[in-house]
Amino acid sequence: MTEVSSLTGRLLVATPALADPNFDRAVVLLLDHDEEGSLGVVLNRPTPVDVGDILEGWAGLAGEPGVVFQGGPVSLDSALGVAVIPGGGPGERAPLGWRRVHGAIGLVDLEAPPELLAAALGSLRIFAGYAGWGPGQLEDELAEGAWYVVESEPGDVSCPSPERLWREVLRRQRSELAMVATYPDDPSLN
Repeated sequence: MTEVSSLTGRLLVATPALADPNFDRAVVLLLDHDEEGSLGVVLNRPTPVDVGDILEGWAGLAGEPGVVFQGGPVSLDSALGVAVIPGGGPGERAPLGWRRVHGAIGLVDLEAPPELLAAALGSLRIFAGYAGWGPGQLEDELAEGAWYVVESEPGDVSCPSPERLWREVLRRQRSELAMVATYPDDPSLN
């Protein structure tokens, strides 16, 4: 078995060639990636459901828009909280109810009282479901050219205009990927 280099904390940005409608123009934050598989959440799929409708205590802490996001096609009946805690280097103790994933980005224990994190939170998003890949599956998709892999920024988690995130992430790249941001939604109209 080949060794898998961890992409945890990085973004998967769907290429225009990706044919799966679940991931059309998707920006996925990888929360876990190792030889056993990968798990992430789609950052740019808001739903019409208010956070308060399913997790009332967390509603006041969720960033705009204050809705639940569809994190992916797997386990849509489960919720994940992803939050940014400003500051806090690797040696600094993480607040109770939050587990660091990468840099200032981490997972929230939604069973914990929201008051534990309220003072420390920079931003919070709630996701229904997640995107998952079995062992080697994501690596195969990467080899097929389905995804661009780029660095994440803490602001990606709480982008107030999620419909623009795909273009914004590509536009900030310092390579030919910045040009892909101009790719039309429907190439046949070009």
